[in-house]
Amino acid sequence: MKLKELKNEGTIDRLARLLIAEIFILGAFFWFGGAWQIIFYVVGIISLVTSITGFCALYKVFGIRTFGIETKPTSIYIKAVFAVLFVVIAIAGSYYSAFFTKKFFLDDYSRMNNYYKQTLFYTGQDKRAEAVDNYNKLIAEYSVFLSKYTAYHPYAIKSDTQFNADIEKVSSIINSLKENVYTGDLKQSHTSFEAVRPIFQDILKRNNFSMLAVTLVDFHDAMEKIIAAADAKDATQLLAVYPEVDSKLKAVEEIVNDSEIQSIRTKLEETVALAKDGKADLLSAKAAELKSVFVKVYLKRA
Repeated sequence: MKLKELKNEGTIDRLARLLIAEIFILGAFFWFGGAWQIIFYVVGIISLVTSITGFCALYKVFGIRTFGIETKPTSIYIKAVFAVLFVVIAIAGSYYSAFFTKKFFLDDYSRMNNYYKQTLFYTGQDKRAEAVDNYNKLIAEYSVFLSKYTAYHPYAIKSDTQFNADIEKVSSIINSLKENVYTGDLKQSHTSFEAVRPIFQDILKRNNFSMLAVTLVDFHDAMEKIIAAADAKDATQLLAVYPEVDSKLKAVEEIVNDSEIQSIRTKLEETVALAKDGKADLLSAKAAELKSVFVKVYLKRA
């Protein structure tokens, strides 16, 4: 009797609180970080506890009581409806939260990374005005990215304990290059900016992001070995590194193999053919064509 007197929540009330608890806990787990995550967890847990116990302290303070107002048939019907809703929210909510938080992370990453790629490209081309313009946009966009994802980790990277340290490292590299980009040696800036790419590449790899960008970057790293050998007119070394480069390009082709990717393959094979024919003097020019084709595809597709 005392237990019944303690309860002040009816069946519908308790089931509604259970759904609210589920929604807030899912929101905290998938969508929020920092203070907002704590708030959502607290609200979710309070709703869950009051749903289980059937007692709400605020109800007691304000003299509210919903316990015992439903008829039995209505109670059974409502329980069935809420049970279905609970399962649907749990399954659909978890799936779509994981999917969309990953998508939004990639959107934010791509927007920031686009300015990084442009800055990298123009510093490599020794075009200061374009480099400064894209660098300023990169600084602004990366500041937003860093602020958001230092406090909040979407489900796709939630278990990545190294993530914060890596994005702080990238921030340090980007900010340290301001003077060089504005007035210094752009070629040196380009080399320093290259250090950012493998950091993000490693983040994407260890968190199982299967993207064209990852495989293109992998190919680029291997391709540079062929370009270095071509510039040195070393046909033997070029042929020695070709199997690795071929393997990396095949990984790209497994994801997509349209005319743009095929153009990279064509230039690669033309370079290798020159090496096999002993035409060392033509290697550097052909390797430059290979890199030019790759850069166009990477800037457009990665």
